[in-house]
Amino acid sequence: MTTTEQSYATSPQLAETLKKYQQIAAFVGFPFLALLVGGYFLAGPEQFLRSYLVGMFFWFGMGMGCLALLMVHMVAGGAWGVMIRRPLEAGTRTIPVMWLMFLPLLILAPKLYTWADPAHANDKIVLAKHLYLNLPFLWARWLIYGAVWIGLSTLLNKWSLEEDQTKSWKVSSRMEKLSGPGIVAYFVTITFVAIDFLMSLDVTWASTIYGFLIAIGQGLSAISLVVAVLVLLGKYAPLEHAITPKHLHDLGKLMLALVMLWAYLSFSQYLIIYSANLPQEITWYVRRLNGGWQWVGLFLLLFHFALPFALLLSQQLKKNPKTISSIAIFIICIRIVDVFWLIEPNFQDVNNPLFSVSWLDFVAPIGFGGLWLAMFFRTLPTRPLLPLGYPDLQKALNHGREH
Repeated sequence: MTTTEQSYATSPQLAETLKKYQQIAAFVGFPFLALLVGGYFLAGPEQFLRSYLVGMFFWFGMGMGCLALLMVHMVAGGAWGVMIRRPLEAGTRTIPVMWLMFLPLLILAPKLYTWADPAHANDKIVLAKHLYLNLPFLWARWLIYGAVWIGLSTLLNKWSLEEDQTKSWKVSSRMEKLSGPGIVAYFVTITFVAIDFLMSLDVTWASTIYGFLIAIGQGLSAISLVVAVLVLLGKYAPLEHAITPKHLHDLGKLMLALVMLWAYLSFSQYLIIYSANLPQEITWYVRRLNGGWQWVGLFLLLFHFALPFALLLSQQLKKNPKTISSIAIFIICIRIVDVFWLIEPNFQDVNNPLFSVSWLDFVAPIGFGGLWLAMFFRTLPTRPLLPLGYPDLQKALNHGREH
C-alpha cells in the first residue's frame, strides 16, 4: 500500500458503521420482502403486482440514477462528482440484481397489463399497438436493457479500479469516451422501460415527455441518496477533512436543478395534455385529479417542488451537512410518493376514481429499500472511498479551500 493509499484508507470505525447499516437494512428488508410475497395470497395477485411495481421500480431507479450521474461526471468532470463517485459506483453495482427483479412482472404480465391479457386481445386499441406491446418482444427488450445497463456499469467499475491501480490518464479517457454514448443509451433505454412497464398500464395513453420525467426523477433520487451518504461518510476518515462546504453547496445546487427540471417537465406534460383535451390523453389526469387523488397531486406540488425549491435556494442550508442531509432524505421519501402516484391511479375507473392505498404499498418500498441498501452498504467499503487514480483528485480535494 502506498503512502497516498494509507492516507485515504477507510477508518475501522467507518467500516464498522457501514457494516452496521448493511445489517440493519437486511434485517428490515428481508422480512418485508417475505411479507410482500405473502401479500400475493393475502391481497391477491393484482394488488401484489401493483405494489411490487411501486417498490421495485423506485429502487431500480435509484441504481439507474447513480449510473446516469456517474457517466455525467465522467464526461463533465468537477469536484462535485469526485466526492460522490464511490457511492455512485456502489449504486450501479446493484443494477444486475434489480434488473432480475423485473422477472415477476414479465412472468405475471397478463395479471397486470391489459394488453397482455388474452381476454383483451381483440380490443381495438390493443390490436393497434400489438406490434410493440406483446410479450415475446417485451422479453427481448428486457434482455437488451440488461445487456446495456450491466455492460455500462461493469466496464465503468472495472476501469475505475484499473485507474486506481495504474494512475493512468488513458483509463480515465476510456471511461469518458464510454460515458458520452452511455448517457444517450441510458435515456433511450429508460424511455422504453417507462413505456413498457409504466405507461402501458393505461394502454390508451401516451406522452412524449414521460420518459424524460422518469429519468429526471431517477437522477433526483440518486443525488439525494448519495448526498445523505456523503454526510454520513464525512464523519469518519478519510472524508472527515476532505469534504468542504463548497462540495455540499455544489451538490445542493444539482439537487435544486433536478427539482426544478422535474417540476418543469411535469407542468409541461400537464399543460400540453390539458390544452389538447383529447379523450385518449386527458383520462390519465382525470383519474389523478378526482376521487381524492387530487390531494396526492397537491401534496407532490407542495413537497416535491415548492418546499425543496424554497429550502435549496439557501446557501447556508446547502452548506450545512445536517440540513442538506435532512432535505435529501425528505426528497427520497417524496420520490416514493411520486412513483406511487404514477402507478396506482391507472387501476381506477376513469368515471369514478377513488383514492385507495393498500398495506402492500408500504411493505414493497420498505422491502426493496432494505434489499437495495444492504447491497449498497455491503459493496461501498470494498474500494477506497476516494478515486485515488483520478487525475484531478488533489484539485477536487482543495475545492473551496482556495481562500
